[in-house]
Amino acid sequence: MVTNTGTYIDCPFHRFENGKDLSEVGLECFTDLDGIVIRAPFGETLAITDEHLRNYEIRNRAVLIHTGWDVKWNTEGYFEGHPYLTKAAAEYLRNCGVRLVGIDSHNIDCTVGKDRPVHTILLESEILIVEHLCNLQSLPDEEFIFSAIPPKFKGAGTFPVRAMARLR
Repeated sequence: MVTNTGTYIDCPFHRFENGKDLSEVGLECFTDLDGIVIRAPFGETLAITDEHLRNYEIRNRAVLIHTGWDVKWNTEGYFEGHPYLTKAAAEYLRNCGVRLVGIDSHNIDCTVGKDRPVHTILLESEILIVEHLCNLQSLPDEEFIFSAIPPKFKGAGTFPVRAMARLR
């Protein structure tokens, strides 16, 4: 099975040989996280910067980036020219102490070239990443609890999840 299929979560082992794998990340890191949706429509920008993230209370939260890119799911255009976070955005998220970052796009990093600074910065700080989210337009900006729970597998750094939100 290809483990980065559908909506999936990345943990530190996905990027770092000695990083925690799915069996070493506590259930509390995936489950019942206070959530916030930050909206950055792909029609306005593909590069989500730290400026898009300012003026929100994001510390200790699951930060979900809603770009609307999921409307392109199952089309040839889904994997081309997708929205992504910049290195500065990742540094801001790390410095704010977020718990998890998700996006409704093919990859949280720009996939032009081989650098993946967002994966590196977030996973090095044990901030989990969820990619290929959908239906974020259905969520309020705040007042929900987010969970994205994978099975507990040793030696796996990424795995499909059933991502869900519970409104308060």
